[in-house]
Amino acid sequence: MKSITALLLLGLVGLACAEVYYKETFDGSWKDRWTHSSWKKSDGTAGEFSLSAGKWYGDAEADKGIQTGPDSKFFAVYSEIAKPVDNTGKDLVLQFSVKHEQDIDCGGGYIKLIPATSASQMKDFGGETPYSIMFGPDICGYSTRKVHVIFTHKGKNYLIKKDIKAETDQLTHVYTLLVKPDNTYKVYIDLKEVAAGTLEEDWDILPPKTIKDPKAKKPEDWDEREKIPDPEDKKPEGYDDIPATIPDPDAKKPEDWNDEEDGTWEAPVIPNPEYKGEWKPKMIDNPAYKGIWVAPDIPNPEYKPDATLYNYKDIKFVGFELWQVKTGSIFDNILVASSFAEAEAFANETWAKSKDAEKAAFDKIKEEERKASEEKAKAEESKEEEADDEEDEDDDEEKPAAKEEL
Repeated sequence: MKSITALLLLGLVGLACAEVYYKETFDGSWKDRWTHSSWKKSDGTAGEFSLSAGKWYGDAEADKGIQTGPDSKFFAVYSEIAKPVDNTGKDLVLQFSVKHEQDIDCGGGYIKLIPATSASQMKDFGGETPYSIMFGPDICGYSTRKVHVIFTHKGKNYLIKKDIKAETDQLTHVYTLLVKPDNTYKVYIDLKEVAAGTLEEDWDILPPKTIKDPKAKKPEDWDEREKIPDPEDKKPEGYDDIPATIPDPDAKKPEDWNDEEDGTWEAPVIPNPEYKGEWKPKMIDNPAYKGIWVAPDIPNPEYKPDATLYNYKDIKFVGFELWQVKTGSIFDNILVASSFAEAEAFANETWAKSKDAEKAAFDKIKEEERKASEEKAKAEESKEEEADDEEDEDDDEEKPAAKEEL
């Protein structure tokens, strides 16, 4: 009992020590905290975010978020974090939820953390604005259905090398990124771990630890031939006497062929079924085969370990910068904090409370849509049958009239 109490106390202490840098649940005052970028407005391709819980939800008020619209537009909106985030020596957690209510066909659903150094560009915040971290789902057809985790290091963006599958249904899902000061990370979807590793191994931020020795040379006696001709295999006697073609035995000299005028008739040639091609000895395993030679690895002189890959010292904005073909995605419950326990508690307080009711509402609407579709199809089928019956009656009326004329 004491050990359980101690663990609970440690958990409470951890939450008490956790820093919540930014939290957004979206309500009627959301526009006081968020700014639409001017990006793409001049050419008419900029969309807008609006407050909505969507068509299905668990709680009409609590589940409101900002929704994209209209279709085939660019979207860019951002919010300022009160105090720049510095995660030196601390965990960094980024979490948000997204519901692709429109059954998204092609478009982004990711969030960005943006440094204070981009402050002068935020009025026109867009695809070219430097950011620190980009995280979340990206879906386009069947080929792209992944979760982006992109870190910026010394001005360059680095994509994760792992393939993390994104959720593609029409329900709300929570995406969580945890970055730790030991240069490790974890990705969660709906609070379930889906990826983990190190920043050094899963991103090409640093040069590789080892490289192939550029001075190494393949030994002269290194044999890379996996198979060799059998030295004991002999060509059969008379093999070369078999011609490749022979006169067609079924050919007949035309009856009107005149040898004096047309010359001596010769049957056309056909491929010889007995001919086996140029003789080659059979191949056998090479007893001297050593495999394909590969230069040995040596330490890379360009490699230098960096214990600060995880570290961002001036995160100042949260933003969405997206392109969507079919719109309707709803973003909600954003959290930037220093504790996964804080993020987990936030997700349980928001998404977890509504997810079952949302699923029930979704199922109900889809069932109603299915029934309406079936009824519509039956009505159309009935109309077609009535039209066919009327045509048959018209044909029956025309036949007696035709007989009277005769």
